[in-house]
Amino acid sequence: MDTKLRQAIEAAVAETWGQETRVSHIVPLAGDASSRSYARLHLNGGEPATVVVMILAGSGLSLSSDELAIFAEPLKELPYLNVYRFLQPLGVRVPAVYYDGQKNGFLLLEDIGEVPLREAAQELPAIEVQRLYQLAIDQLVLLQVEGTRQRNDSCIAFQQRFEHRLFLWEFEHFIEWGLEKREQQPLSSTEGQELRQMFEQIARQLDQAPCFLNHRDYHSWNLFVQNNEIRVIDFQDALLAPATYDLETLLNDRDTPTVITPELEQSLVNYYHTVWHRRGGTAFPFDRLWEEYNLCLLQKACKVVGRFYYLELEKGKKGYSRYIPPTLATIRRVLARLPQYGRLQDILASHFPA
Repeated sequence: MDTKLRQAIEAAVAETWGQETRVSHIVPLAGDASSRSYARLHLNGGEPATVVVMILAGSGLSLSSDELAIFAEPLKELPYLNVYRFLQPLGVRVPAVYYDGQKNGFLLLEDIGEVPLREAAQELPAIEVQRLYQLAIDQLVLLQVEGTRQRNDSCIAFQQRFEHRLFLWEFEHFIEWGLEKREQQPLSSTEGQELRQMFEQIARQLDQAPCFLNHRDYHSWNLFVQNNEIRVIDFQDALLAPATYDLETLLNDRDTPTVITPELEQSLVNYYHTVWHRRGGTAFPFDRLWEEYNLCLLQKACKVVGRFYYLELEKGKKGYSRYIPPTLATIRRVLARLPQYGRLQDILASHFPA
């Protein structure tokens, strides 16, 4: 951290909590796939004892926003703050923003600990894993149902939608980085044509599904467990999308299937369906929910494979390749539920042997 930034942070701490409050030391925190970085500030002089500083870069948009950053006019504020101001009054348990220092390249946020849901669930009995993920679903349905009901077009989440163009963009990202640029032996023209025809069909079906507010990255590394509550972070890419998009992300992202068995997955999808209607969500027959859930899961898993190869091969961000085998296993598992896409299963099996 450079001297100028540290001085600005120390001045913000003094302005927020009083001149007697000092930053005793700064501990860098693990980052994500975005251009942001984080550190924990330890404070002397009162409460809170710690806060988190989000250090911004560029526009404040994450790498995952590359394909989303299309607005009618330039953004006038940081996406994180814009979406925060919408979610916080809904009761979604997002970290409090203590200080807006974006002009100096940082925000001061509530410290919600360092226990992601994925780690909290590790080694727990199945009944406890189920309870934690049900809490996460409770927060998700609150965000989706109440957020959509209280729509406010000043929130940028309602200015963008996961639609046909974006679904296809992500499928093409998979073809480009997961297949064409990864392999020495490229796709045959016939395979490429077949893949694109099937992906076009899926994209059109998902494009026609009713849309609701979605977090967009609602996975177990963006959910923290604090005082037996679920806390939600990294919501700046929120947008309108099919309801089950966030649900399939929660239950299947990265190596989550090591704690969410197929049986538990089915139980949690059932729970989501129940809570959705209990909160007054639009009527959603279970068979339609289940098909939409699996199509969203297939689309997202393909995107993730492409994205992780892109991060490794193009951006030089190491470590993501370890998540590719379990994501491919998810693709194989979900295709077994979608017999109409047997040809897709054959093509992918020839390029990604089990």
